[in-house]
Amino acid sequence: MGIFENMLKDSESLFLNETELDFDYVPKIIKYRENQQQHMVTCIKPLFQNKNGTHLLITGKPGIGKTVAMKKVFEELEQETLDIIPIYINCWKKDTFYKIALYMCEKAGYKWTHNKKSDEIFKEACKLLNKKKVVFCFDEVDKLEEQSILYSILEDLYKKTVFLITNEKEWLAKLDQRIRSRMIPEILEFEPYSYDETKGILEQRKETAFVPDVWQEEAFEKVVEKTAELGDIRTGLFLLKESGNIAEGKSSKKITLEHAEKAIKKLDSFKIRDSKDLGDEEKFILDLVKEKPESTLTQIYEEYKKSYKQSYRTLQRKVRDMEEAGLLTIKENTTKQGGKTSTISVAGKKLTDF
Repeated sequence: MGIFENMLKDSESLFLNETELDFDYVPKIIKYRENQQQHMVTCIKPLFQNKNGTHLLITGKPGIGKTVAMKKVFEELEQETLDIIPIYINCWKKDTFYKIALYMCEKAGYKWTHNKKSDEIFKEACKLLNKKKVVFCFDEVDKLEEQSILYSILEDLYKKTVFLITNEKEWLAKLDQRIRSRMIPEILEFEPYSYDETKGILEQRKETAFVPDVWQEEAFEKVVEKTAELGDIRTGLFLLKESGNIAEGKSSKKITLEHAEKAIKKLDSFKIRDSKDLGDEEKFILDLVKEKPESTLTQIYEEYKKSYKQSYRTLQRKVRDMEEAGLLTIKENTTKQGGKTSTISVAGKKLTDF
C-alpha cells in the first residue's frame, strides 16, 4: 500500500450533502415521532371541514424533535391543500406584535405595509387570511415579548389552529389568563429519545450526509454515546459535521475515533449560552458584525481571514451556529438582478437556554 493511499485529494470530500446536518433541515422521514405528528394532524383536521381546529401546547427538553416534527407536518400540509395556510414563527427572531403582524402580511401576500402601524398591518393580514384557514406555530413561545398577538389572533381570525412550542413545562401557567381561557390548549409532551432511537436518527443523517463507508464504526459509536448522554440530537449533528470537517482538514479518507474525540472537545464552544461564554474566535466574529452591521458573509470573511487562517466554510458554519444560539441574525435579501444574498447583524437577545 502506498503511503498516500488514504489521503483525501483536493477535489474529494467526505460529505455528500452537508446541509442534512443543519439543525433546521427537515428529513423526508422524522423517525420515532410518528405518534406526535399524528396528534398534530388531528388538531388541524377540523379545518378541512371548515371548523376551528384544536390548539396545542408542545413541551419537552431541547433537541428532541419538537420543531422538526412540526415543520414536517407544515411541509406536508402545504402539499395537501392551498386552503390552509401554515405560518411558522420563531419567537427568538419575531418576538413583537409588529414583527409578527408584518410576517402575517407577507404570508398573506399583502405588500403595502410601509408607514403603517402594527394594528393596521394586523387588520390587513386578517382580511386576507380570513378568506382561508390558518395554522400558526409559535416556536420558543416563551421568548415572545408581546403576548397580545396571541389574543388578537384568537379573537380576530375565524378558522385557525395555534401550536405553541416551549421547553418550559410551566410556561402555560404564566400565560395571560384572558389568552389561556380563550385557547384552552391540549398538551403534548415529547419524551427524550432512547439510546437506540438516538442511534437510529444519527444513522439516518450519516447515511444521507456522508459518502458511504467513510465512518469508522468506533468513531460513530462515540458520537452516539455522547449525544445520548447529553440528550440533544443537535449535539449529535454538530459532532457528525465537526468530525467530518476535522477529518477533511487532515486529508483523511476515513473519519476515525481520533476525529470524533477532537470534535467532542469542541462541544464547549458549540454550547454557546451567552456572549460572555464565547471563545476568542466567536467573540472576534461577533465584534466584526457589531462594527459592520448588515455586512455580507463575504465582507465579514475578508476581515476574519486576516486574523484566523480558516476557510470560508468554517466561518459559514460558525455564523450558522451563532445564529442558532440567538447571537446573530442572518437575513436573506434579493438583489436587483434577482439573485440571493445574506446580510448578518447582531441579534437582539442572548441565548440563555440552548
